[in-house]
Amino acid sequence: MAAISRAVRETAGGLPGQFWWLWTSTLVNRLGGFVVTFLALYLTVDRGYSAAYAGLVAALFGLGGAVGAVLGGVLADRLGRRVTLLAAQLGAAVTTAVLGFVDGAVAIAAVAALVGLTGNASRPALSAMISDLVPAADRVRAYSLNYWAINIGFGVSAAAAGFIAAEGYLWLFLGDALTTVLCAVVVYVKVSETRPEAARSAAQEAGAPRTTLLDVLRDRRFMVLTGLIFVFAAVMQQANSTLAVDMGEHGLSSQQFGLIASINGVVIVLLQIPVTRALRARSNAMLLATGCLVLSWGIGLTVFATSVALYALTVAVWTIGEIIHAPASMSAVADLAPQHARGRYQGVSTLAWAAAAFVGPLVGGLTLEYLGRATVWLGCAVVGTVASVGYYVLLKPGTATAAKTVPEELLPEPAEAPA
Repeated sequence: MAAISRAVRETAGGLPGQFWWLWTSTLVNRLGGFVVTFLALYLTVDRGYSAAYAGLVAALFGLGGAVGAVLGGVLADRLGRRVTLLAAQLGAAVTTAVLGFVDGAVAIAAVAALVGLTGNASRPALSAMISDLVPAADRVRAYSLNYWAINIGFGVSAAAAGFIAAEGYLWLFLGDALTTVLCAVVVYVKVSETRPEAARSAAQEAGAPRTTLLDVLRDRRFMVLTGLIFVFAAVMQQANSTLAVDMGEHGLSSQQFGLIASINGVVIVLLQIPVTRALRARSNAMLLATGCLVLSWGIGLTVFATSVALYALTVAVWTIGEIIHAPASMSAVADLAPQHARGRYQGVSTLAWAAAAFVGPLVGGLTLEYLGRATVWLGCAVVGTVASVGYYVLLKPGTATAAKTVPEELLPEPAEAPA
């Protein structure tokens, strides 16, 4: 019991109360995340549209998400994290509900883009709030716990969505909208603004120019990190897109693919916290380099996979890399961002994931068709290895990785949630 108690304290102890309300909000939101998972089925099975149209809607959803990532980051710095998060959540609830009622190909595509925009606009604000609230030494742990909540919620919602859809797809949209509203209620009642006004004032008094989105893009160190995140995400996308085609060519059924894909969520739920705890003393440079290497070679091992067991093994391996990489990447972005511009930095980082979701499947599909599966999977291993080295060289101990801050005495104490 003593060992368990110590493990719980080391995993969850010492984090601000507001962080746990944000964590709860994230969990509630993901528990109702039905629509994204079943959108293609809804369009093709329930509404009778073609697979090509469903792909177009998915692309527009992703495009809206890319715009939302940047917009949400800018608004989080200008207007505040809390108001941006609330506006994005309420906007996502409204647009999701409308998507369930709207009819016509053009209208559905337009509303889907708005759902992507509003849904993704909350991510930079949430990430910035966590980095505002949690000291640098605890950020990997905090982001890991939040990532854990995301995957628990996704696993439950994916399982429940099938039963809900059996009663009618409209209930998926309404249920998703309702949980998003509940998520906003938690934030409104329990979370106060975290934007470091003292840091903004100190920077302005010191004569520092206001950080714009263009300034973020000119930050070479950060943009190199963003580029490495994009490469990592593009490699990871092969497991979400090209893998299904490869498995189909080896005669595996859609049921078998679903079973193998579910291993990713199971491994994250079981190992996210233990792995993060075991590696808590490691630097971001080591975590990102290791996570990228494990994921890329785990995906690379697919070149040897021809059976359900071997495909399942590769998924288990690369998921461990994802577990190591995900919280460390968000922590590294927070460390490189000025305190008053964390929203913009997180927004541009989120944009890298959105871009990879578009480019990765396209490149993977073309490579598989014209150059063969060996090129795809071994290429992932090679590209990921290069990115892994890049992470370590960029962020290795002794380099200028400290967060851009103003003097400590000027910073406000993290606000506790109101009673």
